[in-house]
Amino acid sequence: MFKAQVFYKNMKQKQSKQPKKLFTRRFTSIAVMAVLVAFTAAASILPNVHVRADDYDEKIRTLQQQNSSAQSTLNGLQAEAISYQDAIAKLQAQINGLQEAINKNIAEQNRLSGEIQAGKNELAKQKGLLAEDIKTMYVDGEPTTIEMLASSGSLSDFVDKEEYRTAVQQKIQSTLKSIQDLQRKLEVQKKEVDGLLRDQQEQQTQLASARSQQDQMLSYNQGQQAAYNSQIKDNQSKIASLRSQQAAENARLFAGANVIIGGSCDTSHGDTYPSPWCDSGQDSMIDYWGMFNRECVSYTAWKVYESGRHMPYWGGIGNANQWDDNARAAGIPVDSNPRTGDVAIKNSMPYGHAMYVESVNSNGTINISQYNADYQGHFSKVYNVNPAGLVFIHF
Repeated sequence: MFKAQVFYKNMKQKQSKQPKKLFTRRFTSIAVMAVLVAFTAAASILPNVHVRADDYDEKIRTLQQQNSSAQSTLNGLQAEAISYQDAIAKLQAQINGLQEAINKNIAEQNRLSGEIQAGKNELAKQKGLLAEDIKTMYVDGEPTTIEMLASSGSLSDFVDKEEYRTAVQQKIQSTLKSIQDLQRKLEVQKKEVDGLLRDQQEQQTQLASARSQQDQMLSYNQGQQAAYNSQIKDNQSKIASLRSQQAAENARLFAGANVIIGGSCDTSHGDTYPSPWCDSGQDSMIDYWGMFNRECVSYTAWKVYESGRHMPYWGGIGNANQWDDNARAAGIPVDSNPRTGDVAIKNSMPYGHAMYVESVNSNGTINISQYNADYQGHFSKVYNVNPAGLVFIHF
């Protein structure tokens, strides 16, 4: 045997409409929800006020449920944040690709503008050459064909002069036409590039706006994550404080008691709770009295039945702190004087706690066995328990 602190759970027995079946599902009752809401409103523990050890468990459970809910929401926010980040990355990739296309089109626009200007310069130059040629050919004004014939030394000279003049004119006209055609072509290309550039810049603006919206949603999401993380951290701090206060309260309530903590189906320490109840998951089955397995009330009901005494069906009204009232209503004696084989009831909890009296010591203390004092549905024994504050049902 060794001394240890015992953590007693608020043992609540749920109602069951099918008491004779061993398998059922556990449903949370309206009473549980009411208690949770009440404790949520009273999350802090005021100094200099007596608080039972089991009251801490309800508050811890409420904070844990809040953290579970917050973590679930946080997980959803994190998934959303990933989708936002993915959308932002894709939008940014589109913006970057579009910017590359815009840069190329700007370069093409500049090239075309340069060629157009070069064409204009060349056109001006050719026009200048044309003017010089005309001056050279027609210094005295444009000669008539007869004048050219009269001034020519021979018919051959006349033909040469006419052909030269025609060739010069054709060349100049051809040059001017080609320059003008090129200029028109370049201007058409530039117009197309200008339009494409405007479309791309407009698309880039839309993408930038969409990315900005995603950034805002991501920022809001991250703010929510920070708030939930802060809430979880704050609740964890409160839970740690409550556990510390709970440990101190349990130490005060059970000072001097020697405890043996076992497991389930712990026959080495005298556990006679039958299989399959003891080796199945806690609250996964219903016993003969309509109570969930591996709870304190189910175990004590079994101990009474095992001893050969009658155990009434109290599954529907089976919270531990109701057992003494149920017993009185059934004519079963209840008082504060412990006897071997009694069921000890601790009423000073929201749902109470039931223990089986294994023996009574000469100094007035009792030795008890129980289930689920550790919240894990395990068997344990406690020696030298002070019976003050307990009531005893004499089945």
